[in-house]
Amino acid sequence: MKLEKIPVEKISTPTPTATTTTTAEDTHLDDIIIRIGQFGRYQICLYILLCLPIVCNAFYSISYIFTASSVDHRCNISQCDNLESTYYTSASFLNFTIPQEKGMGTASAWDQCSHFAFAKTIISLQNESECLAQNFNRRHRVPCEEGYQVSQDERTIASEFGIFCSDRWQLSMVGTVNNIGQFVGIPLGGYLADRYGRKTILVVAGVLSAFAGLARSHAPNYYSFLCLEFLDMAVGSTLFPTAFLMAIELVGPKHRVVAATVISLTYGLAEAGLGYLASYIRDWRILLRVLYTPALLHLLFICLLPESVRWLLSQSQETDAKNTLRKAARVNRKSLPEQHLSELMRSNRQLVAQSAASGGHYTVQQIFHALGWRIAQCCFVWFIHTLLALGLSLNSNSLSGGNKFENFSITGFMQIPGIIFGTILMHRLGRRWALTSLMSSCGIFLLMVMAFEEDYPLIASCLYFLAKMNSTGSFMVLYFFTSEIFPTNCRNSLLSFCSMVGRFGSMLAPQTPLLLIYYRYGPHLVFAIFAFICSSLTLLFPETANKILPTTLAEARELDRRSVSNNSNNNNSNHNNKSNKPTITEKQTKSVV
Repeated sequence: MKLEKIPVEKISTPTPTATTTTTAEDTHLDDIIIRIGQFGRYQICLYILLCLPIVCNAFYSISYIFTASSVDHRCNISQCDNLESTYYTSASFLNFTIPQEKGMGTASAWDQCSHFAFAKTIISLQNESECLAQNFNRRHRVPCEEGYQVSQDERTIASEFGIFCSDRWQLSMVGTVNNIGQFVGIPLGGYLADRYGRKTILVVAGVLSAFAGLARSHAPNYYSFLCLEFLDMAVGSTLFPTAFLMAIELVGPKHRVVAATVISLTYGLAEAGLGYLASYIRDWRILLRVLYTPALLHLLFICLLPESVRWLLSQSQETDAKNTLRKAARVNRKSLPEQHLSELMRSNRQLVAQSAASGGHYTVQQIFHALGWRIAQCCFVWFIHTLLALGLSLNSNSLSGGNKFENFSITGFMQIPGIIFGTILMHRLGRRWALTSLMSSCGIFLLMVMAFEEDYPLIASCLYFLAKMNSTGSFMVLYFFTSEIFPTNCRNSLLSFCSMVGRFGSMLAPQTPLLLIYYRYGPHLVFAIFAFICSSLTLLFPETANKILPTTLAEARELDRRSVSNNSNNNNSNHNNKSNKPTITEKQTKSVV
């Protein structure tokens, strides 16, 4: 991998490199977008259309929480149960045949994987029932040997394929395979979207994902379900990043942060809606068909959705780009002189020519030699954030207050204040201290959950949701922070690399519910420890608030020294030492998004 190199020099006098030209072209296009309306009727219609892939991706990336969840079950007691027995049998024999345990979502519940050993101690008369209390040894537990009695309130792959107790790891494996599919699909989809267009990939990925999901709803066994889960995310995980990119590419600089926030809020609302939908559709096959059938509507994008103007310009498809801009101006009821379009096309031709002839690159060795420690820190912080973001949603099922459907929906809703709170906090405290405060408070809330859940389950649930809110806000800050600590000419590559490495956290997150077998608060403790590690580690990052964006590797390394210098002279610089260099204004921050 090679990245374009820009000579180290003063930012106030940039040379005419490809990066500088790109900035000029983007500014020229942004000027046209400002003229035709930064967020007018055309962009609103575009956003309404792009809600389909965003909502679909939210559903598909997390639906395994309900399709592959465990269901209530207990051992079948052959001496007492009969053909008419059910999981909810209210017979008195359950009191002396099945142990009761506290926790796991209820005040007390039947043990799901063991029963008291049958040991007949008296000589019974002929035809006498063996279902007597004295025939079961309460000091000796044995695993279920005669099958299970399963709750009929919900049908998942656990109840249909017989995945219980010692095989429970197979349910967690579904989530891991789902995230492995995302690990493969997101970079592959990004490459294909750059090669063949955003619109094309949205149509193809949406339709293929629909077919994979509908096929999974007919899976005859566990392993075919698992393979189709991977295939679904390998082809469909690109829906959100492609729609996100397409949504902000035709929005003016003034509204890009708002646009990004709206998309993130839409994703959170979709997750919350999934919880309520799953609470009404308790059959996993029907649920998948309801979720995936609407994805076929992506076929309508062929006629309704315009291609990204920036992608069209990068491919020198000038006629299509001009038609799209004319249509946007007409829908927004704005004027667009042909002279402006001609100037844009001329600028774009120069950009394409210079990009094709550009020389001089940073090598991977140069990048890691200059910023290796920072990249390693960033990757680990991304790992922790993805682990907590998904892990907190998955483990909401184990809360004592509420059922798993309500708890999951609330975690989705808590992303909304989390995103807003994180955005406000990073502007008030700076990126570094916002990350530190949000992650440390997340860890504190999780420790408080462990202290309160036994006696005050409602308070514990509220604290858990606050932890989820803070982790979401911290993730929002991390996106901005990562884009500001790396130089311009390798920023996108390093952001993608950190995100890709961080995906290992989301692969590990589905395995964390298995810790409940050994310790009731195992996942909470693990998440709290990682949150405190992350909050300490972020203090080692340079502060980027009100700093110029680094253009070269040398300027990126200089951020550390500038951060120390600014902290020691903060009071004097506020009054006497105003820098002549431009700072990261709100507009520049929005352009990063």
